[in-house]
Amino acid sequence: MLLAAAGVHAQIPNTPAALHLRIVGGLAGLNQYTRNEEPFWSRELVRLSGGKYSAEIVPFDRAGVPGGDMLRLLQLGVMPFGTTLISALAQQSPQYAGIDLAGLNPNMTALKKNVAAFRPFLEKELRQRHNVEMLALYVYPAQVIFCNRPFSGLADLAGRHVRVSSSTQADFIAALGAIPVATGFAQIIANMRSGNTDCAITGTMSGHTLGLHQVTSHVHSMPITWGLAVFGANKTAWDALPPDLKALLRRELPKLETAIWVESERESSEGLACNTGSSPCKDAVRGELLQVPATAKDERLRQQVFDAVVLPRWLARCGTACTDIWRQTIGAHLTTAVPQKP
Repeated sequence: MLLAAAGVHAQIPNTPAALHLRIVGGLAGLNQYTRNEEPFWSRELVRLSGGKYSAEIVPFDRAGVPGGDMLRLLQLGVMPFGTTLISALAQQSPQYAGIDLAGLNPNMTALKKNVAAFRPFLEKELRQRHNVEMLALYVYPAQVIFCNRPFSGLADLAGRHVRVSSSTQADFIAALGAIPVATGFAQIIANMRSGNTDCAITGTMSGHTLGLHQVTSHVHSMPITWGLAVFGANKTAWDALPPDLKALLRRELPKLETAIWVESERESSEGLACNTGSSPCKDAVRGELLQVPATAKDERLRQQVFDAVVLPRWLARCGTACTDIWRQTIGAHLTTAVPQKP
């Protein structure tokens, strides 16, 4: 299945394309994939190349590829072109989590600034350590907190069981006095219904699509994380591509990346609208959740938790090299000081 999902085949029969690529893309069912990635590879590449090159794409969560294995498969060349979440990369290499630590990016402006500071390191590290050429960096909508009973701010989460999807989310939630529960996206609804979790961190729109508005009552507006994903290629496979195809992809993939970022920023606000049933929602199915606004108190608590808990614990997991990574990238423009003893 892995080879079928990711191979690169020259001169496929019954197609005029000189080269046919097979791509492993992002998460199935989300608009970042269905409205952007899938049309680009299945239709736009043929058009842009005048029929010379073609491709097909399958989402990684339907390709039989565990998220934590994608980087290794790309490095080995088993997967010539693939997409992996930063949170999955960080399971093996915690230094990559620095780009989207929980509480670091409370809005899109902060996220863009921090991504710009971290990106050169990420590209260089993937190329030199893993033989992977990073071709794009995608983002999913803001990851916010849904709960099944009332709360007025982050401090009210103390004592509640909260679904998390990464170690930095777990650090953030534990620092609030809540109990982090690591579960997959597909298990969120079942865990809420069974009582195993009281709240869940997930995307604003993906949470609505999943049906969280049916099992929760409140949603907080502050992003905890965003959910970044790397699209990359095995460097040997990339270098072997025809020069004109590489030039086309270098020109067009940044446009695809920009479109996905615009989509995600729009969906971050539209997702909240659909969960609360307000007019900006274009979906026919609307929730009736109460939106908990991010207050000045929440902002102070977010910063305090990030400075005192999330950053130090990431540095402790990451090792001494990450202190320099932080100082040379994101930390170079933030007032947050690196702890003396993480």
